[in-house]
Amino acid sequence: MPETRVVVTGMGLVTALGTTVATTWKNLLAGKSGLCLRQPLPELPPRPMALVGNSTADLQDLLGLAVAEAIAAAGLPLPLPDCAVVIGSSRSFQSRWESMARRPDWHENPWLAALPHMGAIAVARQIHSTGPVLAPMAACATGLTAIFQGYELVRRGQCDRAIVGAAEAPITPLTLAGFEQLGALASTGCYPFDRDREGLALGEGAAVLVLESETTWRARSGPKPYGYILGAGFSADAYHRTAPDPALRGSRLALKNCLDYSGLEPEQVGYIHAHGTGTQLNDDHEVRLIQSGFASLPWVSSTKGATGHTLGASGAIGAALCLLALRHGVLPPNVGFRGHSIYPKLVTEPVAAEVGVALCLSFGFGGQNGVLALGRAGNGSVSPLGRI
Repeated sequence: MPETRVVVTGMGLVTALGTTVATTWKNLLAGKSGLCLRQPLPELPPRPMALVGNSTADLQDLLGLAVAEAIAAAGLPLPLPDCAVVIGSSRSFQSRWESMARRPDWHENPWLAALPHMGAIAVARQIHSTGPVLAPMAACATGLTAIFQGYELVRRGQCDRAIVGAAEAPITPLTLAGFEQLGALASTGCYPFDRDREGLALGEGAAVLVLESETTWRARSGPKPYGYILGAGFSADAYHRTAPDPALRGSRLALKNCLDYSGLEPEQVGYIHAHGTGTQLNDDHEVRLIQSGFASLPWVSSTKGATGHTLGASGAIGAALCLLALRHGVLPPNVGFRGHSIYPKLVTEPVAAEVGVALCLSFGFGGQNGVLALGRAGNGSVSPLGRI
């Protein structure tokens, strides 16, 4: 069976920077941040958080907005009965569970509607799909896992298109208390790759992509694509519950797998959207990984200083921002930079660059490692599978 090229024809973004792709991108390039000090729990100190609205969001609301924008951008009419759905979340409806658990009549609540896979089911109902539905959970690598699973469904010809992505509404008592106990939360802000970084800041958000086979997209004369999915690589550290492997074995394997699968050489990569949480261990780990894997260092930035750390949705948001960078020829800034970078080629302000290939990195608790490769639409130097 001939290989199928997979194109991204629609995209929806909901972040603390804005509830559309355009507003998120505009505010990101302006160097704005959605983080501000909040104290949702009186027993915990105020912490910087990135909320979409004035109060904590519900996962299904975030997904509904992102899916509607992605479908409209792709120019697709509803219903889409033959469309696969791959929507992930690391926390899913945890906020609903915590709320129900505090009620004396918790056993009478509709808890079935809050099961971990129900976000994906809600999306399938929104687009009236009867195709395959998947709901991956892989910590902070969830978003990239969802994109790759949908990509494989299309690439292998099991369906002509797929709605993929992830959403997260993590501002809950249990999540905050957990990260507080780990000592991972920042006190004033998120400063990825800065020498004086403090830690991570939680954020809400969702990103949804419409993937189609290039044949399907061309047959319907669809809108100009955002770019191509070239491939991905995944691995597990098998090292520690929260800390990355200091020997870089798992992350190096994920990077190698991604480049090999995509048919790419390291020198073809012009930009990397890093996981960049602003924690001491993660940022140091990523810098060492990139410096050891690329003879010619690519541009790098993390956008968590603007959107907050959206956990399972962070990779999907990062992938969407990579596609925007490829389409517009502008690399997004590392919002939160305070003047002392630990990486020599950090994007501190928007950089005009005609990049052909970008990577998005995600590293999650338990040693979940993911690397996704994306290609610019119309880039003659990259063939359907990323090979020269």
